[in-house]
Amino acid sequence: MSGHGAAAALAAANAVRGRLGDLTPAVAIILGSGLGGLGDEIEDARAVKYSEVPGFPPATVAGHAGKLIAGTLRDVPVLALGGRFHLYEGHDAALAAYPVRVVSALGAGTLIVSNAAGGVNRRFAPGDLMLIRDHINLMFRNPLVGPVEQGDLRFPDMSSPYDPELANTARDVAREQNIALREGVYAGLLGPQYETAAEVRMLELLGADAVGMSTVPEVIVARAIGMRVLGFSCITNLGTGLAPEPLTHADVLETTARAAGTFVRLVSGVVERLGASARPGRAGRPGAGAPGRAP
Repeated sequence: MSGHGAAAALAAANAVRGRLGDLTPAVAIILGSGLGGLGDEIEDARAVKYSEVPGFPPATVAGHAGKLIAGTLRDVPVLALGGRFHLYEGHDAALAAYPVRVVSALGAGTLIVSNAAGGVNRRFAPGDLMLIRDHINLMFRNPLVGPVEQGDLRFPDMSSPYDPELANTARDVAREQNIALREGVYAGLLGPQYETAAEVRMLELLGADAVGMSTVPEVIVARAIGMRVLGFSCITNLGTGLAPEPLTHADVLETTARAAGTFVRLVSGVVERLGASARPGRAGRPGAGAPGRAP
């Protein structure tokens, strides 16, 4: 079995559980580049550095804090991941998705993923938030390749990788808070270079609305172990060829900083709505993911 599979995740969860407090997280939230400010909203917070979690390498990308944060958000027990592991850093897909296994083993049954993304849809503008309806895996890597892990589905259904009920909750919250919430398809590429103008035109033809270098492996594993998934992209720039300016990571962080307040309001509102209805996950127990997947 993989060194970043179910057994390793359960061992890592057991190693850090006591340091994260007594609450069992109902929701886990992966905070993308520049979106870590949500962690400051978590009350009674306890944090563990990634370097202290078995199997986690340090987070190396600017805008990623590199720590687990446990506590409550709007009175709901949550676990936030301040940063992620990217394939372009040299990690394999199983490691990129490994934090999802760990938060599931800690009890989270719902996963909210977020990322910074380039806009492919010509109607989008920097600073927009996009509800992820679906994704296209153009990384050509899959974290499920290899022997099937305990509790995983061998052939997970991906007809609705992003939970429709959670998406409706996000739409309701956005409407009530007067947040303009875009919707679309996220294309995951390997990176680390930004896309060429020709590649952006290709993505547009393929039906993508936004493009980034993360998220897809996490969602694949989440569905294989039975977690419900909700996803948001912060559109940080228009894709190459759709705007005259060259792209830099500094610009990405600047745009996410401007959109961070809206992102925090949206996600906090969604978490509050989930409240007691967010069921703790069961993937930390043998066979938990296989017999009963979350709707």
